[in-house]
Amino acid sequence: MSSRSTLPPSAAPAGCPNPAVCPLSQIRAGMAVRIKHLAASPEVSHRLREMGFCEDQQIRLLSQQTNVICQVCNVRLGISAQLADSILVEPLAAPAVR
Repeated sequence: MSSRSTLPPSAAPAGCPNPAVCPLSQIRAGMAVRIKHLAASPEVSHRLREMGFCEDQQIRLLSQQTNVICQVCNVRLGISAQLADSILVEPLAAPAVR
């Protein structure tokens, strides 16, 4: 069994229409998430995948100000808040403390 699992619906950020999946722009800074769907045009989705924003990729949201800064594959990338709206993610549970 994986050490990470999805959070129960009650743990989803407020304002998410579907508690299992939210736009990246709605997630709190510091949270780890898994990308579930790219809801952008085919051209933009292709470019996001080239940058590492692929379906099932785990990322961490580092900062959410004018731009959204994420850690993707040990690299920090900044994207616009509008682009973050098109990246649908599911929050991951914190790793178990041993």
